[in-house]
Amino acid sequence: MKCPFCDEIEDKVVDSRMAKEGEVIRRRRECLACKRRYTTYERVEESLPVVVKKDGRRESFDRVKILSGLKKACEKRPISVATIEAVADRIEKRVQEMGETEIQSRTIGEEVMRELHQLDQVAYVRFASVYREFKDIDQFMDELKALARERQEK
Repeated sequence: MKCPFCDEIEDKVVDSRMAKEGEVIRRRRECLACKRRYTTYERVEESLPVVVKKDGRRESFDRVKILSGLKKACEKRPISVATIEAVADRIEKRVQEMGETEIQSRTIGEEVMRELHQLDQVAYVRFASVYREFKDIDQFMDELKALARERQEK
């Protein structure tokens, strides 16, 4: 494993333990060169579908992209990293359970929207504004009004 601080390859595992209900192994490592410690996570590589983008390009499913979008949407909101990780885990699991060899990026985007809608309305609107490519303030306001109506109905 390459040290994130000095790029040295030689390290030693200081501690290993299971995480996320046994689905992940968390390892604390110490770089033999700079002596700094860092954490890595090991998970089973499962067959995930190829993502078909809007323009027809195909690329491998990338959990990091989902995490990145979630983190941007949840920035400066009272949402823990653990919660964001759990959301990404649920989305990845649902995509996997679909059992498809290819999946539309739109399907993944809708899964993210569904999760954010339940988690935090501000994060939801932030993600929606980019994902749905709002062209003007009217589209943004329509989304906010729909959220307000839902809130009143509850």
